[in-house]
Amino acid sequence: MSDEDDLYPEPLTALDRAAILLMTLGESDAAQILKHMGPKEVQKVGLAMSQLQNVTRAQVEEVLADFLEAVGEQTGLGVGADSYIRRMLSEALGEDKANGLIDRILLGGNTTGLDTLKWMEPRAVADIIRYEHPQIQAIVMSYLDSDQAGEVVKFFDPKVRLDVMLRVAALESVQPQALQELNDILEKQFSGSGSTQTTSMGGVKVVADIMNNLDSNVEGDLMEAIKEIDEALGEEIEDLMFVFDNLVDVDDRDLQTLLREVKPETLTMALKGADTRVQEKIFKNMSKRAAELLRDDLEAQGPVRVSEVETSQKEILGVARRLAEDGTINLSSGADQMI
Repeated sequence: MSDEDDLYPEPLTALDRAAILLMTLGESDAAQILKHMGPKEVQKVGLAMSQLQNVTRAQVEEVLADFLEAVGEQTGLGVGADSYIRRMLSEALGEDKANGLIDRILLGGNTTGLDTLKWMEPRAVADIIRYEHPQIQAIVMSYLDSDQAGEVVKFFDPKVRLDVMLRVAALESVQPQALQELNDILEKQFSGSGSTQTTSMGGVKVVADIMNNLDSNVEGDLMEAIKEIDEALGEEIEDLMFVFDNLVDVDDRDLQTLLREVKPETLTMALKGADTRVQEKIFKNMSKRAAELLRDDLEAQGPVRVSEVETSQKEILGVARRLAEDGTINLSSGADQMI
């Protein structure tokens, strides 16, 4: 790294800024903020805090100055509080990460029994709902984030796994009584028990997202079993899934955007077990020098565990889905686009 690189460090991401702000607040104040965050938010901010290195005084001052400027815009306590909270959290966490937290704060949502499951290890969640009715299990799978649900479902027997996924695919909405029953099971009072509105939940897309987070052998067995029962449903799920080999169909410009977000060591490990077409597609969308280095790294790399390859591929797919959800890239193949 040159001296010039030291003088002009990489711009801070929204997550980095949140981590710096929390670390400057002190343990007590930071803890009070973290109490209002969801498990995913806490995990991401905590990881960002642990990875902070070589933060300059100028960067800390920049983060604090921006925060103080936001506070200084307020004319008084309670005046424009909602807009202030939205701006502050969006600035600290980024728009996507802040949305869920903003809704919980401004709508006064209490933590429900379902919410507590998001803080638990997948095996513990599986143990809690193992002997519940499959429909209850399906509601839980629909409520959890897809990556956590994918981990939980691994602990089910294959027949149970199949039954639950079919039920998730069939779900469209859930009556308050069903949510009340689940929260009673978890010995928590459902905060929305008085509501008469149904809750949108489940569906084929949820199943596809969960399947994307399963190990390839588990995903393959489960997909085969689903198709034996309902071939059309299986094909619909497959159409909504995005796996590593699908990168070959991504537009070159979008693929280049994705590659800029991926660590070199992660890409090398992911390509170790990738289809030749995917490898060539990625080489094509790198500079000649970078492609040569990547080829050399692949040739020099010895045998690796399949699980390590799958983990790296899933990490890249996670980045791809995030960019797609942000509207930064399009994961549809060229054939699906308008001409």
